[in-house]
Amino acid sequence: MQIEHFIDNSPIKYQHRLGEMLIEAGYVNEQDVERALEFQARLGGQLGAVLIRLGAVSEDNLLNVLSQQLDLPVMERKEIPLDVGSLLKVIKESKIEEDWWLDQEVVAWENSDSVVHCLARNPLSDTIHEVFYHTFPEKTVLWYLSRTQDLDHVLDLLAKANTDTHFSNSDDVNILRELAEGAPVVEFVNNMLSQAIDQRASDVHIEPEEQSFFVRYRVDGVLYERLNLPKERFNAIASRIKLISGLDIAERRLPQDGRLNTRVSGQELDIRVSCLPGVHGESIVMRLLPKERQTSRLEQLGFAPDHFRLFNQWIREPHGIILVTGPTGSGKSTTLYAALDAANNRTQKMITVEDPVEYQLKGITQVQAHSEIGYTFASALRSILRQDPDIIMIGEIRDRETSEIAIQAALTGHMVLSTLHTNDAVSAFTRLIEMGVEPFLVSTSVRAVQAQRLVRRLCEHCAKPIMPIAKIEAQVKRVLPEEITTPPQWKEPVGCPKCQELGYQGRIGIYEMVYITKELQTLILNRASAADMRLKATEQGFRTLREDGLIKAYQGMTSIEEVLRVTEELKND
Repeated sequence: MQIEHFIDNSPIKYQHRLGEMLIEAGYVNEQDVERALEFQARLGGQLGAVLIRLGAVSEDNLLNVLSQQLDLPVMERKEIPLDVGSLLKVIKESKIEEDWWLDQEVVAWENSDSVVHCLARNPLSDTIHEVFYHTFPEKTVLWYLSRTQDLDHVLDLLAKANTDTHFSNSDDVNILRELAEGAPVVEFVNNMLSQAIDQRASDVHIEPEEQSFFVRYRVDGVLYERLNLPKERFNAIASRIKLISGLDIAERRLPQDGRLNTRVSGQELDIRVSCLPGVHGESIVMRLLPKERQTSRLEQLGFAPDHFRLFNQWIREPHGIILVTGPTGSGKSTTLYAALDAANNRTQKMITVEDPVEYQLKGITQVQAHSEIGYTFASALRSILRQDPDIIMIGEIRDRETSEIAIQAALTGHMVLSTLHTNDAVSAFTRLIEMGVEPFLVSTSVRAVQAQRLVRRLCEHCAKPIMPIAKIEAQVKRVLPEEITTPPQWKEPVGCPKCQELGYQGRIGIYEMVYITKELQTLILNRASAADMRLKATEQGFRTLREDGLIKAYQGMTSIEEVLRVTEELKND
């Protein structure tokens, strides 16, 4: 028998220790390795698995180094056969009971008459190689590394008719607690979170159905399916997530919210967990908030030159309200944090009231609201005004009381930054009036309103040039700022390994801005419709979200299709 990468039925001699290679690659530091070695000395296990469990490294990064160390290729999931017949054929030929394959956590299949391809939890196991040496004496055996969840998926195919020894669909709380603390479930959850971080996901969705459950990642605002697993695993995985986030694993009938602080793929994370009972089980959503995120600067947000100049003027106004509007997840908080950072010259007192505090900013007093104990935005604002602030940031204006205190602060010489949930900029005025604020207070206190969305950036490695529709190009040229003198660079997404075949990587903002002029003040006082105010703003040089997005497409930053997707209400124009 020929066994590739192994000599005399023994694992190859390591030229470098795994810990040293991981440090050299920059995936871990020396403290991580020392801690893992101490953990390994006490409890055993492979060093790589220990590092993953401690959150020091992601499985993908570990596999990259292991592949170099062992000279074994990493097999992608799409290359692994999902036809259980090909797996059973090798088992039958080997004349070894199926239980042995499941116990050793190894699978094999043949793509030709003389080559056996193998995946194993431990591809260096002496036991497995001894058995294969005697079982396939005339065949070449090729070994591969694989991701834990990919191997688990194939093992599930074999164990479909048997009781799964690692994951159980049991409802017994004690059994679920035991499974949730077991190594297979711990490693699965850690790997799932590590991959989410490596793929720049903001949220992880776990969604059960009748026979299976899905794991989806939200990347750049769009959900992508990453795993489809048997339903038998769901309860153990859900229990693990509940256990580490401080939730009741026995409660499945009522919604629950929790949070945890952990280390994943070398990053400190604050994770918010939401469980919502459904027909087939609980839908679990985890919001991933890296603690070491740096505040974006205004020049990094994607403002066109004229918008950048205008927004910088707004945040240096001595008093008044500046509103940033848009739906959840449109980057409003990021814009406000960037505005605070730009205005923070250490000569002014700056205070924020938020729920929750997402970024921690130096030189700024940040207050966490707790509505469940009655400490709302409104009550916090009353206390903040006694702190002699110059600039106040309110996480969101949600009700009449908060809006009135914000307006009072603006009228008494404070600059107030806040967010509001409206679809466009001019709708902010009618929204405040609908809350019960008098029109004359709105017109005299609000200085400017900005609406925004986030569009995905084209991957710079694979985007290809296109010729746009003449109508769209003409529309862009009508509103193109004078400062943009570069020729058009219209492009469309393709997909490559750099962007995980998505065609996009990262996001950039598109904006519409309205500054309050005397004409707009008059319209607000007369309770004019949003359509009338939009018409007046257009006469004064205002451009829509769609127009600003198409300018970004003109510059090759995003695609026309992406702009149309995000500015959905304008698709039929």
